[in-house]
Amino acid sequence: MKKKLPFFLMIVLCVTMLAACGSNKETTTLREDPYYQEEFLLGTYTRIRIYDEGKEAAMEPAFARIKELGDKITINQSGSEIDDINAQAGIKPVKVSDDIYSLLKDAYAYSEKSDGGFNMAIGAITQLWRIGFDDARKPEQSEIDDALQHIDYKKVAFNDDDQTVYLPDKGMILDLGAIAKGYITDEVVKVLKDNGVTSAIVDLGGNVYVLGHSNRGEDEPWNVGIQDPNKSRGSIIGSIKETNKTVVTSGIYERYLKVGNKTYHHIFDSETGYPYDNDVASVTVITDKSIDGDGLTTVAFDKGVKEGLAYIEQHTEDGTDAIFITKEDKVYVTDGIKDTFELSDESGYTMGDRSDLE
Repeated sequence: MKKKLPFFLMIVLCVTMLAACGSNKETTTLREDPYYQEEFLLGTYTRIRIYDEGKEAAMEPAFARIKELGDKITINQSGSEIDDINAQAGIKPVKVSDDIYSLLKDAYAYSEKSDGGFNMAIGAITQLWRIGFDDARKPEQSEIDDALQHIDYKKVAFNDDDQTVYLPDKGMILDLGAIAKGYITDEVVKVLKDNGVTSAIVDLGGNVYVLGHSNRGEDEPWNVGIQDPNKSRGSIIGSIKETNKTVVTSGIYERYLKVGNKTYHHIFDSETGYPYDNDVASVTVITDKSIDGDGLTTVAFDKGVKEGLAYIEQHTEDGTDAIFITKEDKVYVTDGIKDTFELSDESGYTMGDRSDLE
């Protein structure tokens, strides 16, 4: 009998554990009205909705992570590690935190992969124009020509042993604004998961992540609206259904400078020093990681609609798709979502035929 007792206890323990697992699954409920918090951070309104019953406490560490990373990344802000690197350009390497070192290595990889379509060292140009700030202006051509001499991302020097970053050119300025919100979005999702959240929406103003399934029912995806580039944020032209995906939109409507009859937006071409001037009004990228979505929207602006669609389909993993909206109010989508993207009848936009693209 003594030899059988441990085996018997093992069976009881296993049954108890299985019952507990089943019980946990049954008691995990989603709220009809989510826990909701909104704060103005990163230069935009950041919003988190948590649908898991009893998980409101996850808001605190999630927003704390946004603030922590925003303080480290944002340029022209006291305490910014990126500012520290820029201030020591041409002088000495700067040791940075694990967060910033990892982000900068990713930024370098995106710059290389896109052949500079995304450029981590574009700061000499963005700080010259300062679009989005009160002192924004159109620089003289001579100023632009000079700034173009200081945006070579290949010069950024990393020391993995010391975890330092060095800009050898005194005029270089790192600006990670094009991928910062994506990186922070991904970090917030990690925080929510670590705190047991299974159903949530993270919205960092253009970077949306839909976690788990919606509160409409098990295996029900989220219905995510696509921003209208000609109207204020929150106006949509259509929608896509997604689960555990990020939907990242960047467009010429976000920040711009008007000089006479000419409007200049905030997404810059490393070749010319001017904002991209092509047929694209906005790009939405649907993918697994928000930082990838950020990088790809910038690359898409660089390539335009035809080449941008091809790049997304040929150079990204399965499950990455894109929606392009042109200045002529045409909508083009990658093949992966051509049957699931829904264009609103009231939007005023029409679906474009890819065969008509030049």
